[in-house]
Amino acid sequence: MNTPINIKVKVNGKEYKRAVEPRLLLSDFLRHDLELTGTHVGCEHGMCGACTVIMDGVSVRSCLIFAVQADGHEIETADGLGTEDALHPLQQAFMEEHALQCGFCTPGFLMTIIPFLRENPNPTDEEIRTAIDGNLCRCTGYENIVKAVKKASVKMAGKAK
Repeated sequence: MNTPINIKVKVNGKEYKRAVEPRLLLSDFLRHDLELTGTHVGCEHGMCGACTVIMDGVSVRSCLIFAVQADGHEIETADGLGTEDALHPLQQAFMEEHALQCGFCTPGFLMTIIPFLRENPNPTDEEIRTAIDGNLCRCTGYENIVKAVKKASVKMAGKAK
């Protein structure tokens, strides 16, 4: 018998307290319990990167983590980035550089790139490619994603208008 476990987690700046089954994946908790559908579930094996979220400042695969493991931690998801009227600079750059097509992989890319740019605000193309090598996209050739990251790095560093 799986007795629910009480957890407290901060997601996109908001604190949640829930009783969850011990085997509930963080991806399912975010999508189904909190209704934050920006976290996508692709392969469910941690290989595609679609489920990537930021936990305590580090990109993690939410399909490989149980919700109980997030107890006491701070999570950022793509749902908390920008708004329709005020996109996050990375979202804006993805749009301007045509770095997405179907959009399924985009939240995972965003949540992988944000901590990367926090640590490396002026990356080379090769560093960007290395940072995103765990995220799969079936629609683009990745070149526009690299361009979008470069553009966002400039904006996020305050070098653009």
